[in-house]
Amino acid sequence: MRQITLEELLEAGCHFGHQVNRRNPKSNRYIFEARSGVHIINLEDTHKKLLEAGEFMRDLAASGGSIVVVGTKRQAKQIVQEEVARAREVNPDTIHFVTSRWIGGIFTNFSEVSKNFKRLHELTKIVNAENRGGYTKREVVLFERELAKLNEFYEGIADMKGVPQAVFIIDTHSESTAVNEAIRTNVTTVGITDTNSDPTAITYPIPANDDAVGSIKLITSYLIDAWIEGSKNKIKNDNAAAEKKAKDDEKEAAKAKKAE
Repeated sequence: MRQITLEELLEAGCHFGHQVNRRNPKSNRYIFEARSGVHIINLEDTHKKLLEAGEFMRDLAASGGSIVVVGTKRQAKQIVQEEVARAREVNPDTIHFVTSRWIGGIFTNFSEVSKNFKRLHELTKIVNAENRGGYTKREVVLFERELAKLNEFYEGIADMKGVPQAVFIIDTHSESTAVNEAIRTNVTTVGITDTNSDPTAITYPIPANDDAVGSIKLITSYLIDAWIEGSKNKIKNDNAAAEKKAKDDEKEAAKAKKAE
């Protein structure tokens, strides 16, 4: 995994928390001091927790696990989409994203929510078909509207086959529904926990600024780098195992032929 320094975290503004009157008492352990009515996060804690989260994500990817990245706030949307796209170049099937809003039941009622995924794929085929499946122009227009709405909510998770092993959440305070669903379904949580958040609810909390673009970008890109590293390790190990099996099969075949 690549190295990340306290200076990088400082330059990205990761140390700026919320105003003191918005403090969650459970975040006290990560607060260094207050300046001009704003809490300052201890970057040594940020650094330590970020490394722990990165190791978890690398190991999860290496084991073939899956994850959903959630970033619905304006500052996070583009960053999440770009970083997930980068990870999907290595392994497209194990990492997903939500950037519109969290639809209740994605984890706790996956069987029902996944019906919308199926509908999305069906409509995509109809709308993109050359003959439009024999539907009238009016019907196609209605299908296109329905598809646009489904894409807005489910585009980043439409290929998800089941509840993932983990979720990475930017702003765990605002995304409390996602946090609660993860807890109820035993999904491991990784999250940026600003000073208004409850870090004790998150498996791998990263105390840091969840509003600044620089902070979100630095933390997200670091974790995605870790995910990519783990994915590459899995591919390498899978290839090595396949080669070994092929050689073993070849040896067995040679033995069988010799025995004849």
